[in-house]
Amino acid sequence: MSDDLDTVPQFRSDVTVDLVRSAAADSDVVWAARVSTAGEQSLEALQQDPEKSTGLINFLMRDRHGTPFEHNSMTFFISAPIFVFREFHRHRSGWSYNEESGRYRELQPVFYVPGADRKLVQEGRPGRYEFVDGTEKQHAVVADSMEAAYQASYRAYQEMLDAGVAREVARAVLPVGLFSSMYATCNARSLMHFLSLRTKAENAKVPSFPQREIEMVAEQMEAKWAELMPLTHAAFEKHGRVAP
Repeated sequence: MSDDLDTVPQFRSDVTVDLVRSAAADSDVVWAARVSTAGEQSLEALQQDPEKSTGLINFLMRDRHGTPFEHNSMTFFISAPIFVFREFHRHRSGWSYNEESGRYRELQPVFYVPGADRKLVQEGRPGRYEFVDGTEKQHAVVADSMEAAYQASYRAYQEMLDAGVAREVARAVLPVGLFSSMYATCNARSLMHFLSLRTKAENAKVPSFPQREIEMVAEQMEAKWAELMPLTHAAFEKHGRVAP
């Protein structure tokens, strides 16, 4: 078995999101919407200050005229545990994904362990439950148990690789707490639908109860999108965080 430092397990409680490419602005919503009434003259909106069209953007959001919010693109590079991606990939309309492959590369020993601020205890029944803080003992049990399981599984993975077993077979022993990485490309409309389900907000018209780890990803994506399309994001907030 290799003694390389890269094979020493690392434990993380965070996730990372990088915006690697974008073609997204509030003006994209404006010209796409104005073609309905202005035809070829809607091209003039490309050069106009979108601030002058705040009312239009709010109207589209309020009355759920969704297609003008699709004429843009954002690509994110996301690093998160595999169990987060399994939830993420349920979002199919308006999304494209390419994820790191355990068939073609040796997976690195980076694993998720909840941070001290992660609520650990579920109370209530399905549909009405909430999560509350765990005790110091519970946090210790979680960390110790996860780290021991991760170390054992990665040792088994390395033993199979060292024995010449194919990566696609050996990876079966690794847990969903292993970190993976992927590119995710979407438009503002598909992102708003994702955010409406994967974030919890007091002003949301429709309540959502996301798992905290995917919400951590969603929060970072939302912050980057809000910088690109501040008027659209403000309208999303104003009208109850419902995707048009």
